[in-house]
Amino acid sequence: MTTSPALTAQDRAHGSLLGLALGDALGMPTQSLPHQRIAALYGRVDSLLDAADDQPIAPAMPAGSITDDTEQALLLAQLLLDGDGHVDPHDLAAALIAWEQDMIARGSRDLLGPSTKAALEKLQAGVPVEETGRHGTTNGAAMRIAPVGIAVAPGDALLDAVVEASQVTHLTGLGISGAAAIAGAVSAALEGADTDAALEAALGLAARGASRGSWIAGASIPTRVRAFRTPLRALGPAARDEFLRDVVGTSVQSQESVVAALLLVDLGQDDPLDALCTAASLGGDTDTVAAMAGAVLGALHGADAFPPAMTAQVREVNGLDLAPLAAQLLALRRRAAL
Repeated sequence: MTTSPALTAQDRAHGSLLGLALGDALGMPTQSLPHQRIAALYGRVDSLLDAADDQPIAPAMPAGSITDDTEQALLLAQLLLDGDGHVDPHDLAAALIAWEQDMIARGSRDLLGPSTKAALEKLQAGVPVEETGRHGTTNGAAMRIAPVGIAVAPGDALLDAVVEASQVTHLTGLGISGAAAIAGAVSAALEGADTDAALEAALGLAARGASRGSWIAGASIPTRVRAFRTPLRALGPAARDEFLRDVVGTSVQSQESVVAALLLVDLGQDDPLDALCTAASLGGDTDTVAAMAGAVLGALHGADAFPPAMTAQVREVNGLDLAPLAAQLLALRRRAAL
């Protein structure tokens, strides 16, 4: 499958949100599980599945359910709309705290990630918002950033918007770089970029983003993608999956999970769904890797790149109506260009 010039910006924006939700739902039952446990329970994930009763984060959740990745992305999208394209860090913090309280009230174990929780605890203790995210290196900012890529065109304003949307929880070079990579790929795809061009845009913005937060030791996200892309392409399916698990990594750390997601975008050019199913089968932070890859693949290939029955199930199970939201985010993008 190649990127079609017939795709409209609306097709791509809707596809990005839908791909994010579908990837998230595919990875929901396997999140935080080792590969061996996933293989024993499901074999290779190739459909939307119910979570097992002993799933550590989403026990017994029904097939098609989304997790924090999509829910926080939708939360961020609404803040962008409310702020006319800007995200107030205090508003984001309040919204994330309210979201977690709602999840606790629902009896969910799907709560805030480690960087986000630590940052918000600091904020509630009186630490200035400019300081709360200065240790956040995990993928919490990257997992929810796709709406920024839809709402903001490529350029300096996009990187500024990524920092603005990430600073309260992930104001580190690694956290910003990871979020910039996903937003950069989505934004470029909405301009009609093909996979190679979108990944180059992602890596360029990620490199620039690495200098926009506090330094925490960790491998460079764009350097790792460039180093792994060619050897990964040469491997067969089994060796490819092993490489992604054991060399690239699928943990919550940005320099593993964001890199894995972008490499799956590259591998998924001809079959986006297969890339998401691979992500869901690898082990580790499967829902987030699949959600990030889905956001970019959907922006590249449009909503019709994914099986209609699957996306309909995700919409129905979660009560999602993503096309109008995509249109509203695009309106922000167009207004900024005037």
